[in-house]
Amino acid sequence: MILNIRSARKLRKMRQRDLAAAIGISVRELMKVERGLIAPPQKLLHQISDCLKIDANQLMVGQDEFCKNPLSGEGYVTARPEDTIRILRKKEPDFIKKPVLDLFCGVGGFSFGFEMHDAFQVVAGIDLLSDRLETFGHNHNAANAYGQDIRTISTDVLDNQNPRPYVIVGGSPCQGFSSIRPFRNVERNDPRNNLAEEFCRIVHELQPEWIVFENVVGLFTHNKGQTLQAIIGAFEEVGYRTSYKVLNAAYYGLPQRRERLIIVGNRQGKLFKWIQPTHWYKHRSMAGKQEFVLKPPERLLAQDLKPAVTINQAIHNLPQVEAGECAIAYQDDVEPTPYETFIRNGARQLTMHEATAHSPKMLEIIRQAGTNIYALPQGTVTSGFSSCYSRLNGEEPSVTLTVNFVHPASNRCIHPTQDRALTPREGARLQGFFDTFEFCGTRSQIIKQIGNAVPPVLGRIIAQGILESD
Repeated sequence: MILNIRSARKLRKMRQRDLAAAIGISVRELMKVERGLIAPPQKLLHQISDCLKIDANQLMVGQDEFCKNPLSGEGYVTARPEDTIRILRKKEPDFIKKPVLDLFCGVGGFSFGFEMHDAFQVVAGIDLLSDRLETFGHNHNAANAYGQDIRTISTDVLDNQNPRPYVIVGGSPCQGFSSIRPFRNVERNDPRNNLAEEFCRIVHELQPEWIVFENVVGLFTHNKGQTLQAIIGAFEEVGYRTSYKVLNAAYYGLPQRRERLIIVGNRQGKLFKWIQPTHWYKHRSMAGKQEFVLKPPERLLAQDLKPAVTINQAIHNLPQVEAGECAIAYQDDVEPTPYETFIRNGARQLTMHEATAHSPKMLEIIRQAGTNIYALPQGTVTSGFSSCYSRLNGEEPSVTLTVNFVHPASNRCIHPTQDRALTPREGARLQGFFDTFEFCGTRSQIIKQIGNAVPPVLGRIIAQGILESD
């Protein structure tokens, strides 16, 4: 049997970090080697073969064959290297509007929320993945879209080809958070830079009036809080007064309980005005009962707030589809809710309402599904987290969507009443994307684009806060 490095390591039941330590390279570099993204030098290949007790020539043959079809990932460590691409804007920016630069833009959901206010316009976005960038460019007509590693982009290029940003927004992946250094040590093209430092580098060089840095709630506790303080310290070191909160999108009208940690900073020292919740829902934050969690008052004191938007209120007027089926026409005989009217945004053609073709075994599991995995008859499944193989409650906002929201084996994503997982259109509605927002790429790519996105509603309320703080 011919083995590549990845399969040989697994055969020896050796952990990736242990092999990396034994041969003297980083786990990050070993990831790239194992996925076939870079070819190991002869010396390294012999070291690996010695550790795994396999003939070096056999390993070389297996790895060479494997590299013809590498396992590229989607992050900054495992993405397949691509040539720099650029998607030019379709129309010139409106110079009356405040320019927004979106770093790590993905499909641009967060910055799309800024454009819900006429005062802002997205003029540029940067992302590593070409399918995300295509969707971004398709929906942000006045923006140039740059497809490259943010660590290699020159701010001279950004400055020469775009209006100087009034706001820079972005949420970097968390690689390297544990090694963040004081900003004074950061230089362009330094391979030690982590992605948060790259965000700070671009801010320092372009000097926007406002910065908005969003990330997972877990950043608050990462490295006992030292990472968050290091990031805030870096922003303050380059002249920004900052404040931060954990926001739950369900408190602002999204039919999903999605939390993000958001840091906002101003170069003139202005204090940012956080927009108070407009909707009420009882929810326990992942950050616990911390003072920086922005939440509505207790129910008796929240009589002026609207009830949270539920799943049913977001998707009930979409036509019923069976597993493996799709629908291309709206049910115009069903009275839409206010949210459904808003999110349809005048769309005439229904798109992406295609249900996953589940196997017979999975369909049987789905038919028996309840609120969690334990609702299934004993022995139906043999493993899985408590939220797997479970049905959504249509009378509540959705749980946080993931990139696997069409696969019940991975998370809670079964339709409240129909025996199937959510469709991409239903997922997009729960994320707050208009039906007129056009996603580009394969079905698999689009599902990941939707699941990874930051809901536009969070961008909209931050934009509103900036307008009220100026």
